[in-house]
Amino acid sequence: MCENTAGGTGIKTKNHYVPSVYLKNFANRQGKVSVYRLLVAHPSVRRWQRLSPRGIAYHSHLYTRIVSGTESDEVEEWFGREFETPAEEALERATHDRRLTPAHWASLIRFAAAQDVRTPARLMEEMAEWPKTIPPLLDRVLRGSAAKLEQAKRSGIPIQASPMPFSEYVPLRLHKEVGPGEAMGQLRLETVAGRGLWLFGLRHLLTSTIKVLLEHHWTIIQPHNDFTWFTSDDPVIKLNFNSPTEYDLKGGWGSKRTEILLPLGPKHLLYAQVGLRPPARGTTLRFEHTLILRRIIAEHAHRMIFAAEPSPDVTEFRPRLVDSDLVRSEREQWQRWHREQMSAEQALAGNRQDVSAKTD
Repeated sequence: MCENTAGGTGIKTKNHYVPSVYLKNFANRQGKVSVYRLLVAHPSVRRWQRLSPRGIAYHSHLYTRIVSGTESDEVEEWFGREFETPAEEALERATHDRRLTPAHWASLIRFAAAQDVRTPARLMEEMAEWPKTIPPLLDRVLRGSAAKLEQAKRSGIPIQASPMPFSEYVPLRLHKEVGPGEAMGQLRLETVAGRGLWLFGLRHLLTSTIKVLLEHHWTIIQPHNDFTWFTSDDPVIKLNFNSPTEYDLKGGWGSKRTEILLPLGPKHLLYAQVGLRPPARGTTLRFEHTLILRRIIAEHAHRMIFAAEPSPDVTEFRPRLVDSDLVRSEREQWQRWHREQMSAEQALAGNRQDVSAKTD
């Protein structure tokens, strides 16, 4: 959800990757969320700041698309329409121990799925993998397409293909290189490993792969006694747990025994374990289990932790990093984000042959 619009265009530009409708559950009576920043420019920066949910966890043009040379906020609108608005009543009911219908549960699960894939932390993770995964993928697509073209030429039967859903999100350029007088040539397929590719992945996961999550058994669990849950700018955790000293946060939506967690409010945490039935709704965790999960929530945070009230052990779980150069670098990176993504896609589109991802 966002409030700001670009002058003259009317599109939403202030894209919240952790929506206000969710963060308000971690606000105090004055409507303020306590924010602990994990990266600061100077030691004098206050450890906790009380801020409005609308003023945190957003970047400008994080999800903006360029359609025929024009900015579009269709992805931001889609998040609001399909995930945030449907979850609002379910979140309110869940955090007030009211009855949840199957539709409410589905809304909570879909909301959790969106929160898992839409954050900058997830974007950075995927971009780090793209140099290894994208070249072989493009090679397979190109070889497969060439083989189909050869088959169609030999058989005289035209290829019957339909665009893959959301393939228009992926910027592609196809080069044909045929020497003078040569019957054969080469094809080269290029893409921009950036926003368009990421948004394509988001739409695919949240329209197809999401079905896996809806098949799990979900519950809501509570912390021990006076403890509370907090959350972060990367709030969905996929935990592979063997012991308090042997675990990782690299689980998957369909990976057997992976525990999927999303704090919903100070006293409520959405929970499922893949392949197993969870404890009954409202189960209160033991002291040691509560401490472990609080530590894991803090460890999974990217740059910010959000709580209803400041918590001393959070700062012990995740001591903040003081690095003015890194703060400046990241701020400038996000300031350049929209401009650089636009430029890269426009450069690829220049004088190109348009191609779309195809599937039989």
